[in-house]
Amino acid sequence: MSRETIQLAEYVAALRYEDIPADVVQAAKNTIADGIAACVYGYRFPWSQAIVRYAQKGGTGKSAVLGPGAPMLPAPFAALVNGALAHSFELDAGTKKGVGAHPAGTVFTAALPVAQDKGVSGKKLITAFIAGSEAMLRIGRATGRSNEHRGFHAPGTTGPFGAAIACGLMQGFGVARLLNAIGIAGSLASGLRQFSVSETGSMVKRLHFGRAAEGGVLAAGLAAEGFDGPHDILEGKAGFLKVFCDHYDTGELIKGLDGSTFLVREIAMKRFGTHGSSQVPLQALLAIRARHPFTADEIESIHIAASRESVEHHENLSPTDLMQAQYSVPFCVALACVRDARDPRSIDESALTDPAIRAVIQRIHYEIGDITDKRTYQTTITLKDGNVLELTLPEPGVPWRAATREETYEKYAILMHDCPKSKSDEIFDRVQTLENQENVDWIKI
Repeated sequence: MSRETIQLAEYVAALRYEDIPADVVQAAKNTIADGIAACVYGYRFPWSQAIVRYAQKGGTGKSAVLGPGAPMLPAPFAALVNGALAHSFELDAGTKKGVGAHPAGTVFTAALPVAQDKGVSGKKLITAFIAGSEAMLRIGRATGRSNEHRGFHAPGTTGPFGAAIACGLMQGFGVARLLNAIGIAGSLASGLRQFSVSETGSMVKRLHFGRAAEGGVLAAGLAAEGFDGPHDILEGKAGFLKVFCDHYDTGELIKGLDGSTFLVREIAMKRFGTHGSSQVPLQALLAIRARHPFTADEIESIHIAASRESVEHHENLSPTDLMQAQYSVPFCVALACVRDARDPRSIDESALTDPAIRAVIQRIHYEIGDITDKRTYQTTITLKDGNVLELTLPEPGVPWRAATREETYEKYAILMHDCPKSKSDEIFDRVQTLENQENVDWIKI
C-alpha cells in the first residue's frame, strides 16, 4: 500500500521553525509581504468588491480583509476574500518551475485569517506557511500540470491542500488530524479553465484562489471537530492524482522530505501584473530597451518564439476584458512598448482600446518555436532603421528567481502607493521581523 499522503503529513507535522534555513525564512517573509500588497492593490476592483459584499453576509469576526477600510470577518470568509484579492490582478507570486501552485495566494491567505482568529504568533505563522507551501508545491510537481491540460485551473486544485495543512498546524494538529484535513481538502479541490477560452466569465479565475483558501480553512476546521477524510487522498485509486491528472508522479510527493530540499526557495515574485506567460517576454523587452532605447513608433516588427503550450494558450490578439488582456502575451508586450508595465495601473480599461497599443499588436508575431520549456522565449525586435535586437530568456536567474528584500519592497511600494506610507512601511518592516511578533493582528490596512 502506498503511503505518500501519510509521509507528507508526517513531514509537515514534524517541521519546526528551528529546522528551517534562514534563506527559506527570508523567502517566506518576502512572499508574505508581496502577497499582502497584492491583496491591497486588488481590493479596488469590481470583482473583488462583489466577493467582499457576499462575504460580509457572514457577519463580523477577528480576521482582516486586506484592503483599505475593509471589514473584519470570520476566518473562512476572510480567507475567501483574501484569496480572491491576492489573485485579483495577476500579482501574486508563482514558482520558478511552474507547478500550478501559488503559495501567497492560497496558503498565506488562508493561514492569516486563522492566525488572527486564534491569536497565533508570527513564528508559528511562518512555520505553518512554509510547511503548507512545501506540501502544496510537491503536490503541484506530482501533477506535471496535467490537471491543467485536462481543463482544471491548477491553483484551485492544489491550493486547498496547502491551505488545510497551514491552518491545521496553527491549531496544533498532529499527524492523524492533518491526514483528515488533507483528506477533506481533496474533496474541495475545484476550478475550471474555461474562462481562458470563453468570451465570458473571466472574473471566476480570481474566485478559484479564494475558494482554495476558504477550502483549507473549512478542511482544517472540520478536522478539528473530529471529521475525517481519506488518508490516501493523493495517491489512492480514486484520489486526487488519478482523478484530476492525465499523468502524474507520486514520487514527487515525497522527494526531499529528509530536509535536503525546500521548495519555498523556488517561489518567484512577479515583476508585472500579468499572467506568468508574459513575465519572461516582458523582462526581455525591458532588457533590450535598456541596452538600446527605442519608442513604439520605431518598431518595424517583434517576433517572439515560444513553446506550443505558451502560444496556444496565450495568443489572443483582441482581448475584450482585462483578464483576457493579462492572459495575452502579444497584448502585454505591446502595452509595455507604450506604457510602464511595471506599474499595474497602466493595465486598465483604456488599454483595451488604446490605438498605440493596438498598432504595436499588429506588428507582433507570436509563434511556436523549437522550444519545449514553457518558460523560455526568444525575442527579436526589428527597428525601422534596420537594427535587429535579440534576446533569449531565461538567462540564469532571470526573471524566475526569488526576490531580494529590496526588490520586494520596490514592488510593494508601487502596489501600496494609495495607502499611507507610514502604515504600509510599518507593516513591511514588521513582516521582516515576523518571527519576533507575538501575534499578527497588526496585519490589516
